[in-house]
Amino acid sequence: MSQPLQGLSAVVTGAGRGLGRAEALELARLGAAVVVNDFGQPGRDGSGESSAGPAEEVAAEIRASGGRAAAHTGDVADFQQAREMVELAIDEFGKLDILVNNAGILRDRMVFSMTEGEWDSVIRVHLKGHFNTTRFAAAHWRERSKAAGGPVYGRIVNTSSEAFLAGSAGQPNYAAAKGGIVGLTTSTALALAKYGVTANAICPRARTRMTEDVFAGFEQPADGLDPLAPEHVAPLVGYLASPAAARANGQLFVVHGGMVAVVDRPRVRAKFDSKQDTFTYDELDAVLTAHYAERPEGETFAAAEVLGLKRT
Repeated sequence: MSQPLQGLSAVVTGAGRGLGRAEALELARLGAAVVVNDFGQPGRDGSGESSAGPAEEVAAEIRASGGRAAAHTGDVADFQQAREMVELAIDEFGKLDILVNNAGILRDRMVFSMTEGEWDSVIRVHLKGHFNTTRFAAAHWRERSKAAGGPVYGRIVNTSSEAFLAGSAGQPNYAAAKGGIVGLTTSTALALAKYGVTANAICPRARTRMTEDVFAGFEQPADGLDPLAPEHVAPLVGYLASPAAARANGQLFVVHGGMVAVVDRPRVRAKFDSKQDTFTYDELDAVLTAHYAERPEGETFAAAEVLGLKRT
């Protein structure tokens, strides 16, 4: 069996269940030693008492298969605990090579009903959580690069969502966080490239407790692998974590059920030039109103239009 990650170490957040679990198992199968992080709260909204159970169980599963793994049960959104997570990988395995950010929660509500707490909590876990781990992993790679006098090995795989790409009416907090993660990813990719580090993001479509409402009408087949199984997403994460993906940097991928799409950066759809030094209201009214009159009423911008994907 090919093991392109042999000798490398990884941190996977939110790895006690669902996508994170599948990704941690895949990285281990490909040869990586893995820190399995999960705060272990039972509610997908981040409610309930934290538990070491989910992280410990996945770490034990990796070790039972002959791999190396350590469990970490801290909160990714806590700055100090994120530092400790990265330090655990360094202490256990000598260095950190791969960071997969997956941890998240949901607190869905329409924007006109959302509370401040529902907004803050989702932004905190998703966006701040991605930043916290990235900050300490990036510092580790920068220090190693300085000591080595050249590039080192580093891979970041962040988790965005089609909720950012195509919109999600009842998830303004989640969509905003996932959009922010893409911005964080592209900024990180530019900042760390000279150190040998790449940063990419994925928009996975998979059946997990986070998406049980989204896929309520798409039941799991009685036989064969579920097209929405997290196991369809994990191989892309394994690839992006590998040496083979050295030229993929600052990219966004949509992945599900045997399909991978590379998302282009936003493109200009139409361009208008004023006939004078600057536009007047009347001139803008003339050109833009005519432009939108040619499109369906109420249509909003969505990258999914370019991709040919339906919103999920």
